[in-house]
Amino acid sequence: MNPSPLLDIIDTPQDLRRLEKKQLPQVAAELREFLLDSVGKTGGHFASNLGAVELTVALHYVYDTPEDHLVWDVGHQSYPHKILTGRKNQMHTMRQYGGLAGFPKRSESEYDAFGVGHSSTSIGAALGMAIADKQLGNNRRSVAIIGDGAMTAGQAFEALNCAGDMDVDLLVILNDNEMSISPNVGALPKYLASNVVRDMHGLLSTIKAQSSKVLDKLPGAMELAQKVENKIKTLAGEAEHAKQSLSLFENFGFRYTGPVDGHNVENLVDVLKDLRGRKGPQLLHVITKKGNGYKFAENDPVKYHAVAKLPSEVPAPEVKPAAAKPTYTQVFGQWLCDQAAADERLVAITPAMREGSGLVEFEQRFPDRYFDVGIAEQHAVTFAGGLACEGIKPVVAIYSTFLQRAYDQLVHDVALQNLPVLFAIDRAGIVGADGPTHAGLYDLSFLRCVPNMIIAAPSDENECRLLLSTCYQANSPSAVRYPRGTGTGATISDGLETVEIGKGIIRREGEKIVVIAFGSMVAPSLIAAENLNATVADMRFVKPIDEELIVRLARSHDYIVTAEENAEQGGAGSAVLEVLAKHGICKPVLLLGVEDKVTEHGDPKKLLDDLGLSAEAIEKRIAGWIKAV
Repeated sequence: MNPSPLLDIIDTPQDLRRLEKKQLPQVAAELREFLLDSVGKTGGHFASNLGAVELTVALHYVYDTPEDHLVWDVGHQSYPHKILTGRKNQMHTMRQYGGLAGFPKRSESEYDAFGVGHSSTSIGAALGMAIADKQLGNNRRSVAIIGDGAMTAGQAFEALNCAGDMDVDLLVILNDNEMSISPNVGALPKYLASNVVRDMHGLLSTIKAQSSKVLDKLPGAMELAQKVENKIKTLAGEAEHAKQSLSLFENFGFRYTGPVDGHNVENLVDVLKDLRGRKGPQLLHVITKKGNGYKFAENDPVKYHAVAKLPSEVPAPEVKPAAAKPTYTQVFGQWLCDQAAADERLVAITPAMREGSGLVEFEQRFPDRYFDVGIAEQHAVTFAGGLACEGIKPVVAIYSTFLQRAYDQLVHDVALQNLPVLFAIDRAGIVGADGPTHAGLYDLSFLRCVPNMIIAAPSDENECRLLLSTCYQANSPSAVRYPRGTGTGATISDGLETVEIGKGIIRREGEKIVVIAFGSMVAPSLIAAENLNATVADMRFVKPIDEELIVRLARSHDYIVTAEENAEQGGAGSAVLEVLAKHGICKPVLLLGVEDKVTEHGDPKKLLDDLGLSAEAIEKRIAGWIKAV
């Protein structure tokens, strides 16, 4: 028997719209099963997609996509959208090299109205599209779908503030599941989630007390009374919930509708049809459950936000795994706890990335010194600056790609005032399956030009701990950038030792060729150097850079190579060139880094090899270059 008779005949939203409304619950059920199967095999974002199935079906049923624009915020929840828009048979390639991207991507499909990966951009983008259509005389509709987690970011409110004061037909759908990747924090999620019963409490208590003696003698009566009580509480809570949300969004100039059940697809269709015909800014408040339809994800949406492989319904027998190398994130998390135990001034700040940045243990051990500010990178950095002004030692744990969102605050609020804030920059370099929106390829370039900054790039796990301790002790802004995943397996000290700032070390002595390597490129450079008999320097610091070491190596070798997992333009290699120019040294130089192009998604080893930054590729490029010069 065919498990998906309806989904099998849907290749595009046009096919979906030929069905009767009463068939949509079955489409949603089949879509959810397909999603469970496909993500179970490939891995990928999971719980957020399960929670958006019915909403996605209803949107494509009502709106004339791709003529109408659906803008998904972040894009974690876009897999059902991809399945319904001609990519069902490519889902087995999700987040793999040459396959489907894990986020909406304009070059992948005409149905992907706006490329995303970072949060809180949907309202502004959809507003831009709506204004453009109005000016061009197009009768199209624009819809922004944004989660309550993404709504905590300032950019979302900037767009709401702008749109609410404009004569534009725009629908914002608030997908409220009380989650981003981690549970939401801050006043707004609490405001949205408040479920106040107030005056009902006294009445319910009185009824319960007076009637219990009678009800407990009637078969099933107590159970019935409990259901009635719960229903009254729910209705009262929803009324208060709607009243509060109405006040918030209508003050921004939006007409508020909701809250509505985000898993009732037929009702969603009716609501969306009504809203599509309305004029002016509209906001639909939809209540969904992250992980809906899969019990493991419903019970633990943080763990199942993204998965490598779907677990079996029947737990497998426990097998003790071999000891794994710690990831750089884990090294940072352990260092942070150790440093906090040694210095009570230390506080940790994260913009909604507790798990990803390795802060779970720190929050448990030092709850009063842990600050999750929500998806608010700009605020996180300025907040850290304020703390530093008063003698606190803030550590901002942030992904390289998300630090881009707080560049002005880093410059204006921290660096120009020379405040001792340490940025622990995770996911520096190629990140793999998440692709270009999450690649950390620009931080060396945009940090190096900022006054007062110290920038360190550890070459292994122990170096990571050493450089974190060193930069923490510095009385100036500093950044330690480290890659995703594991390192070389170096033995890690449990102390808090430091090294001299701005000094590199020689890792291998050779002849004629010197490779001046930074961070993650030290290890592959050492492998490549064996057949080339090259010298390899681990520079440790990108700024201040070890001029003395560079000059000495340049004068004692014939060929100079720099290696970094960062954009070539303005990065560490450029810093070496500046030193050579300053000292009048004119010798052949080869810069190895990421060339000026948008990288792809896929296996990191494959991507590094394609970029010429694997050990084998480095050796081949150097040998070919020397022959050419």
